[in-house]
Amino acid sequence: MFERSRGGENALLIQPHAGGPPADDVLEEFAELARSAGASVAGVLTARIDRPNPATLIGSGKLEEAKAACEAVGADLVLVNHALTPIQERNLEKALERRVVDRTGLILDIFAQRARSHEGKLQVELAQLRHIATRLVRGWTHLERQRGGAIGLRGPGETQLETDRRLLQKRVEILQKRLEKVEVQRAQMRRARVRSALPRVALVGYTNAGKSTLFNALTGADAYAADQLFATLDPTVRRVNLDVGAVVLADTVGFVRDLPHELVAAFRSTLGEAREADLLLHVVDAADPLREERIAQVDAVLQDIGAGELPQLLVFNKIDRIDGARPRLDAHASRPAVWLSARERLGLTLLGEALGERLGLRRLTGTLRLPPDAGRLRARLLALGGVRDEQHDADGWTLQIDLPLTEARRIASQPDGQPLRSLLQALPSTPPTDPVESPA
Repeated sequence: MFERSRGGENALLIQPHAGGPPADDVLEEFAELARSAGASVAGVLTARIDRPNPATLIGSGKLEEAKAACEAVGADLVLVNHALTPIQERNLEKALERRVVDRTGLILDIFAQRARSHEGKLQVELAQLRHIATRLVRGWTHLERQRGGAIGLRGPGETQLETDRRLLQKRVEILQKRLEKVEVQRAQMRRARVRSALPRVALVGYTNAGKSTLFNALTGADAYAADQLFATLDPTVRRVNLDVGAVVLADTVGFVRDLPHELVAAFRSTLGEAREADLLLHVVDAADPLREERIAQVDAVLQDIGAGELPQLLVFNKIDRIDGARPRLDAHASRPAVWLSARERLGLTLLGEALGERLGLRRLTGTLRLPPDAGRLRARLLALGGVRDEQHDADGWTLQIDLPLTEARRIASQPDGQPLRSLLQALPSTPPTDPVESPA
């Protein structure tokens, strides 16, 4: 056995991969995760794995190379960008004589540092305990001690390993009960917001896309925002007064590739803000060359938590990092998108207009004259509840209409929608809708 270092600040990163060399963005993201946890990256070692070793994940030759690299760079911690089984983690620690942390343990450590609210701390602790529960193997000598020695306790007794498992299970049960109470309180708060009849909007997106910065820009709040992964974990909810009406805006935890399932389960109440929203603002780093891949990864997590079918509005943030980019509204794409810079407060007006239209807050009001042969159009408007007043004469109908702009445009696009098209043309000109040029 070896004495585990209490430092753990100088880390060697091991990046397993299959086939060709790992992508640069994968290595950079893992290094950023390590730095977010407070470690300094001493070196990076890639390890091709065609068939994972059930005992150590990597082969014996690569294991010797990793040990030599640790000694060469002075690393007292080894971070592996892969999920390790308890046996693999124990065997790697014995062979390398250093602490070994896999991807799940690393993300859990970052979450533990960033959680601020009572609910967030409970969620992180529960996820950590569930992770640790699978790691209670006989890798430390104190787990072999028995509790015997006193009257009534002599004999085999209870091993320290069994005691630890029992105490850990009790703590998990306590945390689950506390979280159930917190979840009931949060559900009551959500029901109150539903009764207020205000539309609910949730910010989602890949971590470090600028969600909290956008949240602060829209609400005037002071939610923590920084250029780092998982800068905020705790959900923050604020009312936002737009030009077209008020909405309830929620900031949620950022996503990342291969987000451990136990973390998704632990943060179910936080992610519930996304599941119960009327509209998702999917924030994307516009300057990220892999933004399409990031969008797909977030969509996959949204599908996992039951929010994949909710309407989305893409928000391409950080256009200030793209030369020549200007705020734009791409309203006619297959997925409507707004291009803006939350930090520079550019394009926020376009976002407000897009929100109003997507949520039905922008309305078309005015006088609509219908000829006698427009009975089907009149019936459609009445069915939508968009007619406030109506007068009839020999030349047709005069309607005072008030209906969501999105519904008005949908009806106007139909063959008999010419009268509505004329009314829509009288609206003020809309902002430009051509997309921003993609970064090189």
